[in-house]
Amino acid sequence: MPLKLSLKPGEKFVLNGAVVQNGDRRGTLILQNKASVLREKDIMQQAEVTTPSRRIYFPVMMMYLDESSAQQYYDEFVLRLSEFMAVIENPSVLADCVGISKHVLAREYYKGLMLARKLMEYEDERLANVAAGLPKSVSAG
Repeated sequence: MPLKLSLKPGEKFVLNGAVVQNGDRRGTLILQNKASVLREKDIMQQAEVTTPSRRIYFPVMMMYLDESSAQQYYDEFVLRLSEFMAVIENPSVLADCVGISKHVLAREYYKGLMLARKLMEYEDERLANVAAGLPKSVSAG
């Protein structure tokens, strides 16, 4: 089944490890066979790996983009997922963690990435709630 990508002007994406950029107009790209494709918004740089959920997302992304080197990222993924699961009590989030693991084991890395995005949303929401509960200024009294 072909994959149809509708691209914004100047939008970048990775196709089988190569960074590709759309021209100055909207465009459509149709991939007729299996390929590793990530849009710019789904690509994470090493410097952005700053939270536990992002430490899960990054190695899965690397396995997806470079399947021939997947084993070198797998151990990091297992470690980070285990650490995350050890401190989470939410059954829905734990189920997503199990789902990510199943997808990675089945080499369905893109599906694992989409579930890992849910972990990042969950974590971002929790961190925003913590920040909202902090006083605007703390007196050194």
